[in-house]
Amino acid sequence: MNPRISMITLGVRDIKAAIEFYEMGLGFPRMESPPGVAFFTLNGTWLGLYGREALAEDATVSSEGGGFESFALAHNVCSEQEVDEVISQAVEAGATLVKKPQKVFWGGYSGYFKDLDGHLWEVAHNPLFWVGPAVENT
Repeated sequence: MNPRISMITLGVRDIKAAIEFYEMGLGFPRMESPPGVAFFTLNGTWLGLYGREALAEDATVSSEGGGFESFALAHNVCSEQEVDEVISQAVEAGATLVKKPQKVFWGGYSGYFKDLDGHLWEVAHNPLFWVGPAVENT
């Protein structure tokens, strides 16, 4: 097996609000998508947005749940300043600040926010090594 995550699909309560948050608020590049779903390209993978009830039905599981969902999505950036900027951008777009960006025990700098549906995102700078696909210096 050649391990990879090709797409992450988030179940959302309000597809229009979620699309606006990711596309307009965070600037994620939206792909042409059929009605009721939205896809964004994320430099090597895709993010999908789909109705929470429909996604649960497709997986044949209950859509009930709340609190901590036992995972966090991570967005690694090139500097501490960029962590601050991304967290600020997310909050301005309607995200909830969970943890202010700060130096962390593993030697990096990170903060957390929740999107409109409570999905937990970490924004991090790791000075020890780069996490993710190669980044072009611009």
